[in-house]
Amino acid sequence: MSVTTRFAPSPTGRLHLGHAWSAVQAHDFAHDRGGRFLLRIEDIDGTRSRPEHVETILADLRWLGLAWDGDVVFQSQRLSLYEAALERLRAMGLLYPCFCTRADIAASTSAPHGSSGMLYPGTCRGLDAPDLSQPHCWRIDMAKAVDILPDELWWHDDIAGDVIADPLAHGDVVLARKDAPASYHLAVTIDDADQGVSHVIRGRDLFEATHVHRLLQALLNLPTPIYRHHPLLTDEKGERLAKRHGAPTLAELRESGADGLAVAASLRAGTLPVGIRVAKH
Repeated sequence: MSVTTRFAPSPTGRLHLGHAWSAVQAHDFAHDRGGRFLLRIEDIDGTRSRPEHVETILADLRWLGLAWDGDVVFQSQRLSLYEAALERLRAMGLLYPCFCTRADIAASTSAPHGSSGMLYPGTCRGLDAPDLSQPHCWRIDMAKAVDILPDELWWHDDIAGDVIADPLAHGDVVLARKDAPASYHLAVTIDDADQGVSHVIRGRDLFEATHVHRLLQALLNLPTPIYRHHPLLTDEKGERLAKRHGAPTLAELRESGADGLAVAASLRAGTLPVGIRVAKH
């Protein structure tokens, strides 16, 4: 089996050690097996994506000594693929427009479920004459989608083993946002299949999203990669490294004169900087 992995950051901020941890694993997994390591920039969030962050991402990966195969792929250049997938799902009668705001949803439910943290109550499902001139997203009718699939869905994770997919637990997730032509769920599923990604190596925080991705693969007749959801890096308080938590960036390390090859080697060896830990779950 030929191996293809990918690293797919969003250019909404600078990379930190948590990103490097994931990129090194995806890179090494492919290259140790004579495979390909791809770089994809997930830049369809028009309100937050910045070109300057793309340049920083490329510089950071080169500093770490990580070489990608082929050209860098940008999601913003692949919108026709996402629209085609949405049209297929519409033709199957699985999508409906949703006009709810986050405040509307928060006011109508208190159930903390699903990969987004809140299970959509289905307020807009079944509207007789939706006014598509108003701002709206597109949601999948998850119960209907699950009902048309005859077989139980599952995927294999190199750490968790065989996992039975439970997309119903995530409710009617958004597949096309009000402010973007595709959601993460749809775009990443289409991209991984189109690019021939055989092994998806990403953080444990995205494990739950795979339930939804497995459903979309089945509906759209796409292959299912092997997954490896690795543990995350955290700070000394147990908070996962994240842009919003002010994690030190690779650019800061690079600009301070740190040796990127040494940083990558320490990540491979598990010798992490003081205050950085590997999460237990």
